Amino acid sequence: MKKLLVLILVAFLAGVFSISADEPGKYGVGTSDQFHGPVGLQMYSLRSYYAEDPEKAFRTASEYGFVEVEYSAIRGLSPEDYVAFLKKYNLRAFSGHWPFEQLENNTDGVIAEAKTLGLDSVGVAWLPHTGKFTEDDCRRAAEVFNRAAPKLHENGLDLYLHNHGYEFEPYEHGTLLDLFMSLTECSGVKLQLDILWTIFPGQDPVSIMKEYPTRIHSLHLKDLKKGVEGNLSGGTNVENDVALGTGQADYPAILKTAQEIGVPHFYIEDESPFFETQIRESLNNLEEKIKW
Repeated sequence: MKKLLVLILVAFLAGVFSISADEPGKYGVGTSDQFHGPVGLQMYSLRSYYAEDPEKAFRTASEYGFVEVEYSAIRGLSPEDYVAFLKKYNLRAFSGHWPFEQLENNTDGVIAEAKTLGLDSVGVAWLPHTGKFTEDDCRRAAEVFNRAAPKLHENGLDLYLHNHGYEFEPYEHGTLLDLFMSLTECSGVKLQLDILWTIFPGQDPVSIMKEYPTRIHSLHLKDLKKGVEGNLSGGTNVENDVALGTGQADYPAILKTAQEIGVPHFYIEDESPFFETQIRESLNNLEEKIKW
């Protein structure tokens, strides 16, 4: 009996220590001994599957090893059908994006869809403007967010803005993004920091996270091709979206800071036509190469 207990103990310890401190994916796909994630996928990355075979998007996300995803609407697929595919492939969506106009004109409808999907937060990825993003555009957006946020909070939902680059137009001693964050602070609006759309207009993601440590909802993990010069347009060729760790972003510093301030969610979003191979490369780089 004593010998049997010893063998069981040895087997148990062998199992524990077989997961070494630096084993890739220790805390799930895309993680390492240093970076604990969790790493999810923004489903928009797989949009090329939507028209022909929507189910393929969910199946592919699962095959990559993701458990967490960020909702992206699929035309013709109801929230109920979306949930059915999530369950079938053991995926969970915590947040998702809606058009600004829907948040403004049909907040109740956004809330209903988000609750059906089982989300805990709602995001907006584009603020309406013509030409250069202006102070008036910013103040109008903040007004809509401030009006919608209490309704969402009453229903257990956070509200966040996903930056897209144009929000960094200079304003006083900072940028229009700073103005937006100031105007929406009392209503608890958060920020989903998109790394590509932060470095493209010449901003530093680390500085922004340190400026707003309690208001970062999540990060969109993307990288900008080396040599590409950015601007404040909010747009660039999708082929400039490269695998994480191969572009201009200082990912060791970004992930270290994000983890230190307690960012709860990280989503890979790959908008390039090479997403199938780049997502795998990004995961591999997160697990094995991006260290600090």
